[in-house]
Amino acid sequence: MSFFDAIDLAASGLTAERTRMDVTSENLANAQTTQGANGQPYRRQEVVLQQVGNTFGTQLAGAMGQSGATPGGVEVAGIVDDTTPDQLVYDPGHPGANAQGYVRMPNVNPVTEMTDLISESNSYQADVTAMSTAKTMYSKTLDLLK
Repeated sequence: MSFFDAIDLAASGLTAERTRMDVTSENLANAQTTQGANGQPYRRQEVVLQQVGNTFGTQLAGAMGQSGATPGGVEVAGIVDDTTPDQLVYDPGHPGANAQGYVRMPNVNPVTEMTDLISESNSYQADVTAMSTAKTMYSKTLDLLK
C-alpha cells in the first residue's frame, strides 16, 4: 500500500459523486421537458457505480499484512435511463396535450431528485473530509521526520 492511497481512494469517490450530482442536476433541469430532440419526454438518468480493485475483506487482510492488496475505489460504470414509465397529467391547455387532454410528462420526481442531491452532496463532503484528514496525517508524519 503506497503512501498516497487514501488520497487516491477519496479522489475516486469525489469524481463519482460529482458525476452523480451533475446527472441529478440535469434531471431536475429537465423535470418539465415534455418534448426532447427525439420527440419524447425527457427520461430520468441514473449513474451506475462500480467497485475498482479489491474487496473490503482483501483490503483488510492486506492492511493486516496477510497479503499484498492494492487499493481500488469507485468509478462510474455508466449512465442509464430510468425505466419508470412517464407520467400522464391532465392539462388540456398544454401545447403537448393529446386529444383527451393528457400530457406525457418526464418520469422525474423533483422531491426524489432533491433528496438524491442532498445525499450526493453529503457523500462528496465525506470524501473531502477523508482527503483532508489524509493530507493532515501525511503532513504530521513529515513533521515528525524533521
